[in-house]
Amino acid sequence: MTNVVLDALKTRRSCRSYKPDQIKPEELNAVLEAGTWAPTAMGTQEPIIVVVQDAAKIAKIERLNAAVMGNPDGHPFYGAPTLLIVFADASRGGVFVEDGSLVMGNLLNAAHAIGLGSCWIHRAREVFQSDEGKAMMKEWGIPENYAGIGNCILGYPVQEAPAKPRKDGYVIFD
Repeated sequence: MTNVVLDALKTRRSCRSYKPDQIKPEELNAVLEAGTWAPTAMGTQEPIIVVVQDAAKIAKIERLNAAVMGNPDGHPFYGAPTLLIVFADASRGGVFVEDGSLVMGNLLNAAHAIGLGSCWIHRAREVFQSDEGKAMMKEWGIPENYAGIGNCILGYPVQEAPAKPRKDGYVIFD
């Protein structure tokens, strides 16, 4: 079966090389809207998406992320000009990670569908458990019971990454 959505899902890859140009506001808004339509347990819509496009603020968050990674001189955001950080309500117990992860998936797939590169960068939870991270959350008005789920970096890809073949045994029929 062929379908535009299914084709986009098959061709999306993580992008680790970005052009310096900032994405257009209409592209950002389309990606953000897709994130808000992600399913959440019991329809609570509790995840929050923070948009960061200021280069100095992205660099600060990237430095914190690299430190958690154990490589303080690293550049885990790969020069992407836009950073989306997804938070979810940790007081919701067993569903907050899944809710935030579905938002992340929608952001990544929507970005690809409109020609943007994207990548999920881990360590959001650890970064926003730090004193500096908590201060940023407070500045953004995010409640203390929220936890970082993931960082979605966005921008125009320098090149497209080829797909790896799918592994055998991925699906098991009963």
